[in-house]
Amino acid sequence: MDAKKFFYEFGRALYKIDGYYSEFARKSKVKAKLLWVLYALNDGEEHTQKEVSETWEIPRTTVNTVVKELEANGFVVLSPIKGEKREMLVSLTESGKHYAEDKLAEIYAIEGRAFANLDDDNKKVIDHLNNLLHELNNQS
Repeated sequence: MDAKKFFYEFGRALYKIDGYYSEFARKSKVKAKLLWVLYALNDGEEHTQKEVSETWEIPRTTVNTVVKELEANGFVVLSPIKGEKREMLVSLTESGKHYAEDKLAEIYAIEGRAFANLDDDNKKVIDHLNNLLHELNNQS
């Protein structure tokens, strides 16, 4: 397979997978952006809205809207960062963790089954994709 064919097939698979997540969100009656923000926040770490936006390629205004909605429902807390005037840390509350787990449980189960079918070489795909991203970023 040449590079052109590889990236064609790669792009096709990537967009089909993205479409699956969007369809999953729709069927779960969760807005896709809410799903992705919950996914980003549900790793046990604190994040800034800027980090979520940049890491997940979600517009900052969308992240802000979703975070404000989550905050209003008591699912996240915003904490100041020492030395920063505008950025705040976003953390899931206990009820937010339960909410995220509830909304994401099915997708986590599907991902778990898919992951179990990967051999050790295929599990290195993330390293290869990150190398590809690095190369693409260096070309721009």
